[in-house]
Amino acid sequence: MLLSLPALHLQTSEHHPLFELPHGRLGPWCSPTGSPAPLSCDTGCGEGSWILVYRLLVPTQVSLLSMEEDIDTRKINNSFLRDHSYATEADIISTVEFNHTGELLATGDKGGRVVIFQREQESKNQVHRRGEYNVYSTFQSHEPEFDYLKSLEIEEKINKIRWLPQQNAAYFLLSTNDKTVKLWKVSERDKRPEGYNLKDEEGRLRDPSTITTLRVPVLRPMDLMVEATPRRVFANAHTYHINSISVNSDYETYMSADDLRINLWNFEITNQSFNIVDIKPANMEELTEVITAAEFHPHHCNTFVYSSSKGTIRLCDMRASALCDRHTKFFEEPEDPSNRSFFSEIISSISDVKFSHSGRYIMTRDYLTVKVWDLNMENRPIETYQVHDYLRSKLCSLYENDCIFDKFECVWNGSDSVIMTGSYNNFFRMFDRNTKRDVTLEASRENSKPRAILKPRKVCVGGKRRKDEISVDSLDFSKKILHTAWHPSENIIAVAATNNLYIFQDKVN
Repeated sequence: MLLSLPALHLQTSEHHPLFELPHGRLGPWCSPTGSPAPLSCDTGCGEGSWILVYRLLVPTQVSLLSMEEDIDTRKINNSFLRDHSYATEADIISTVEFNHTGELLATGDKGGRVVIFQREQESKNQVHRRGEYNVYSTFQSHEPEFDYLKSLEIEEKINKIRWLPQQNAAYFLLSTNDKTVKLWKVSERDKRPEGYNLKDEEGRLRDPSTITTLRVPVLRPMDLMVEATPRRVFANAHTYHINSISVNSDYETYMSADDLRINLWNFEITNQSFNIVDIKPANMEELTEVITAAEFHPHHCNTFVYSSSKGTIRLCDMRASALCDRHTKFFEEPEDPSNRSFFSEIISSISDVKFSHSGRYIMTRDYLTVKVWDLNMENRPIETYQVHDYLRSKLCSLYENDCIFDKFECVWNGSDSVIMTGSYNNFFRMFDRNTKRDVTLEASRENSKPRAILKPRKVCVGGKRRKDEISVDSLDFSKKILHTAWHPSENIIAVAATNNLYIFQDKVN
C-alpha cells in the first residue's frame, strides 16, 4: 500500500540532505531505524517515562502499487517528516481509535479516508523492544455528497470510528460522517484461485465449444493483499449531524446520535432503525439544549448515557420504555454563582462522555475541565480536574476566534487509573487518579527529533516567567489536540495533532 505524494526533500537524523523522492513513490509509514527517539520525562502517571515511538502523517492521495514497489520503497523511506506546507484541510485527523486488542489503530480524516495501522510482532532478537505500528490498510470511507431537497452539502469528514470485537480472521469497524454510517470489513488475501473451466487466465469467458477437458480449480499463493469492503450502509435516518456512534455489548446493535435524536440499529438491518431518544420540541424556538455525545455501557446492553450542551448527563435504561425520553438518572453539578459569566453556558457544554472499562464511572469533558462521576452519585462529580484553567481570562478572545466551541475528547487508560485529554499549543494532559498528580506534555515537531527530551511543560499566567515556562499569551490556539486514544491494555497512546499522528509508549527499562 503506497502513498502518492509530491516530491519530498528528506533528511537523515543528522540533518544532511539525502535525496529527492520522485513523484508518487513515498512508501508506507514505518518507525525510524534503530532505537526510538528517547523522549523521556517523568509523567507522574505510573512508573517509567513516555517516549516518542514515531510520528505518522496522513496522505493527500492514495494509490495502489505492487508489492515489489512496496518493498523497495520501504527501504528508502524511514519515516522522515513531511513539511507542514504539504498538509491540506482534508489531511486533518478527525478521529483516532484502537481496536479491542490494541493490535490495530485506525484514524479518520476530514477527507473521508480511513488509515489503519497494524502493530508488528515483537522481535525475538530484541525481546524488550515493543512492536511498532505500520500502515496496514488505507481506503476511502466517505465521499462528499449533496442533499438536493435541502440544498445542503454533506461533508466526507469522518466523525467517529468504532471497532467491533474480532470474531474471525477479518476485522470490522464502523465509520460515520454527518449523515451516513458504514460497516467495513477489512480482510487479508494471500491465495488466488486458478484453473477455471469457463474463464481463461485473464478472467474472460471462454467459448463453450472450445472446452474439451474438465479442470479442478486450485488455490495458488500470492502476495498478501488487504481488502476493505463496505458490508452495510446505514443511511437516511438522521436529520441533523451525527456526533456519536457506540457499539452495544450484545454486539448485535449499535446506536448513532445527532443533535436531537438517538437511533438504535441492528447490524443486519439497514433500512430501518428504532428512535430511542428524541428531545426535539414541537416548536424549535423552545429548543434549549442539544445532544453532544452518547455511549453504551460496556457490560449492560440495556444501559446508555448521553450528554447535553447544558452540561448534564442522562443515564437511560431501555427496559423502562421503548422511547427513553425519561431518564433513569440525571447527573448535574450545581453552578458556582461566583464563577457565573457570559460564557458559562458555552464552557459548561460537554464535548465527550466515556464509561470507564469497569462500567462504574462516567468521565465527561467540558471546555475547561474533566470530571469523573460515580453512577451511584448524581448530585456532583467525585473528581474534577482542571485542564487549562489559565484560559479563563482568555475566554473573550477565544469566543471571537471560535476556539471556545472546540470539542475536546477524553480517554481512560486500560486500568481506569489515568485520564488523558488534549489542550492547545499541541499540549495534552494526563491525570493520575490515585496519586492526584498531573503532567502537561507536548506533541510537537520540535520535540520529535532524535534524542530530544520530552519535558513536562508549564504555562505561566502572570508575573515572572521561568526559563522552562511558556506564557499564556504565547500559546498557539491553531495547534490543538482534540483526538487521543489509549491502548486497551498497555501504556501506548496515540495523539492526533492536525495532520500528524504521534505514538508514545511508556519507556521500557
